Amino acid sequence: MPTPPDLPAPTRVPVNGAVLEVFELGRENAGNPIVLCHGWPELAYSWRHQMPALAAAGFHVIAPNQRGFGKSSRPAAVTDYDITCLTGDLAALLDHFGYAEATFMGHDWGANAVWSMALLHPGRVTRIVNLALPYQLRTEVPWTAFLEAVLGPDNYMVHFNRQPGVADAILDANAARFLRNLFRKTGPPGPPAPGMVMIDLALAESPMGAPVMSDEDLAVFTAAFEATGFTGGINWYRNLDRNWRILAEVDPVIRKPALMIHGTQDPIPIPDTLGTFVPGVEVLGLECGHWIQQELPEQTTAAILAWLSERGAAPQPAGSTGRRALSGPVGEKA
Repeated sequence: MPTPPDLPAPTRVPVNGAVLEVFELGRENAGNPIVLCHGWPELAYSWRHQMPALAAAGFHVIAPNQRGFGKSSRPAAVTDYDITCLTGDLAALLDHFGYAEATFMGHDWGANAVWSMALLHPGRVTRIVNLALPYQLRTEVPWTAFLEAVLGPDNYMVHFNRQPGVADAILDANAARFLRNLFRKTGPPGPPAPGMVMIDLALAESPMGAPVMSDEDLAVFTAAFEATGFTGGINWYRNLDRNWRILAEVDPVIRKPALMIHGTQDPIPIPDTLGTFVPGVEVLGLECGHWIQQELPEQTTAAILAWLSERGAAPQPAGSTGRRALSGPVGEKA
């Protein structure tokens, strides 16, 4: 896969028994790290709009392709993708660069990794910016059974666990079509359609909604997943119940300043308990779907920089009008 045109050439960093492909900007800002964690099925390239702005604001920007993605390690064992491994990679990445702690920012599954960093490695996290996926409080029963009871056996997260290998093969055989159909803008949330949504997207002849990105940007994702397949990333989902057990004895309260950005057209809800279990959180809703930082790159970047500036982590960006209007169940300044 060629280096994406908007990112510098990556380095390969050994971490935690794996090797991560890591993109950096702002090395001159050593001492002020921010680690960007992408989701599924994505890459560090998902942060292409934010990386230059964060570097210009004074951050050393570190954006890995996490294990299972791009040219990073793709272990064969499913258990090598549990939350201990994923957060261990991030902690080891800080060690590699000589940092005791950093600001962490995540989207989708990357957000889950960041929330989990604050649970499992709280001393390594100074502040959190998460997009799309709010903190998921541990359920009374394992997550796969909980999701199956609430959303049914065709829910894609349940399907990935109950029918291993089935979706992988279909997505691998239709990578370009799947990604073209997935990275679309959506309308207001509605009830889910029957069937396994990821398989349906991989097989659908025509996409629904406007594209999130240009054909050139989509080609970067397509080339990567045509080369690697989707199993590495799907294995993150196959550790839901293992993660549930790992987190059983962990204090569930995250005591870090946090900004939670969600798309108002994304069906993922903001739970009423968010402010209880992340007491330092601010919630910001943007009029978009799930792919927030790629759908509304300028608005997302401005909101992130403004919040970081308020926390003393970055200077106020030029042209900023100051505080934003917050929306959602939590709106108090941390």
